[in-house]
Amino acid sequence: MAPGRPCAAGLARFCQKLKRRKLLEDSSMATSLQRCLSALDLTLLGVGSMVGSGLYVLTGVVAKEVTGPAVTVSFVVAAVASLMAALCYAEFGARVPRTGSAYLFTYVSMGELWAFLIGWNLVLEYVIASAAVARAWSGYLDAMFDHRIQNFTEAHLGVWQVPFLARSPDWLAAGIILLASAFVSCGARVSSWLNHTLSAVSMIVILFIVVLGFILARPSNWGEAEGGFAPFGFSGVMSGTATCFYAFVGFDIIAASSEEARDPKRAVPLAIALSLGLAATAYILVSAVLTLMIPWHSLNPNSALADAFYQRGYSWAGYLVATGSICAMTTVQLSGLFCLPRIIYAMAADGLFFEMFAYVHPRTQVPLLGILAFGALTAVVTLLLDLDALVQFLSIGTLLAYTFVAISVLVLRFQTASQSRSPSLAGSGPKAKEYSSFSDHLELVGAGVVWTHTQAHTPRPGPEGPPAHSDTALRIKRQLEPSLSPALALYSRPASLPWPRPAGLVAGPHEKEPQASHTSTPKTLP
Repeated sequence: MAPGRPCAAGLARFCQKLKRRKLLEDSSMATSLQRCLSALDLTLLGVGSMVGSGLYVLTGVVAKEVTGPAVTVSFVVAAVASLMAALCYAEFGARVPRTGSAYLFTYVSMGELWAFLIGWNLVLEYVIASAAVARAWSGYLDAMFDHRIQNFTEAHLGVWQVPFLARSPDWLAAGIILLASAFVSCGARVSSWLNHTLSAVSMIVILFIVVLGFILARPSNWGEAEGGFAPFGFSGVMSGTATCFYAFVGFDIIAASSEEARDPKRAVPLAIALSLGLAATAYILVSAVLTLMIPWHSLNPNSALADAFYQRGYSWAGYLVATGSICAMTTVQLSGLFCLPRIIYAMAADGLFFEMFAYVHPRTQVPLLGILAFGALTAVVTLLLDLDALVQFLSIGTLLAYTFVAISVLVLRFQTASQSRSPSLAGSGPKAKEYSSFSDHLELVGAGVVWTHTQAHTPRPGPEGPPAHSDTALRIKRQLEPSLSPALALYSRPASLPWPRPAGLVAGPHEKEPQASHTSTPKTLP
């Protein structure tokens, strides 16, 4: 074979490495991160990640252009579909209480290559989503000041006409990213506290919208005079469902935060169920109120809720709606920047990214380098790039992540005990046998497993069963069989026959001399 060309064995080893799965140790609760999040903390993280700009913008767009008042049905169907994906995340989050979300789940069940692809898919998804939310945040705030910030920027820096670049740099959005990254770098406890505060304000505003909206509701807006409840028919409801489904994207942050949960096996499934239920309730009630206050064809897609109150003579309520919208989008921003560095940390800890990104700050106990580096990267993307084309990839990334997690659940369930070493299966087998006698050692040799004397007397912790390195044990067995064959033959003699002593062997101090035989001819070893 010519030098420099890969041999078949090397190529086979390389392919085998691409298929190898991550083996989780038994002490899966041990972590360098801080386990400080309760079920309530995880629930509010999930709610903050799901209830954002979609509640204040998406409901009006779908109701006006796609479904009409039947947007409530679209949210119900989308919530049920999201629940199916959420159950997969909940099961994995309880079985594998480590950070990494879909990346880790794929690594445990499907192998390193697929995990590498899903991991970078998640990184791209979080970077683009965080940049898009920051742009929406700055645009909403700029609109409250009659677009003075954008006009000032374009007047002094001009308008860019470069492909893939934004019309003008969005300094406000980039500053929001950097400020949110600074809060996230202070630790999970600080991020959770800030998320609690903003989520509480957002939920109070949503409660106000629902109560006042039902007081101002007009059931005739769902009547035939306004086009009926479903003016676009069944196809419109299904098209709206496809759009509304992405309003519930975000519960995976709970699974990504499981390594920082105090009791992940209980808290993660409970938090996913509660957050999804609260988000679905908020979306359904707000969409119903919105289409009952004013006719669906009169909605303003850009600011539906604030405009609806304005049309009913409650213009002051628009300021409360704007406050709730700012708080909701900030929680979404925090959630994305909270989850992104933890995906990077998991990949770096597994050797699939630069090892320095696995560094955890000793005081705050967060992956500090990942937060700073990818927070800065997200800020640059927000500042310079045109996100209209990139946002279209979010749906593909979400579909890939959900699909691989669902497949991983099936793979994990149907793996045999010898192929799976996940924490869910650890300790579920029979109690390990303690090998202490000579016969047990010979039995192990005959089975192709060799233990040392110390290992034989020491109970094995962790997953039960024989060692995994069976090929090595078989090779040792073949090497030892010629030298052990006389001992095995002696051991297999019937108990009725006397045990002969080879010539020249002197009895030990505690051993009695054998009785003289009736015949003077000594017996020899067979």
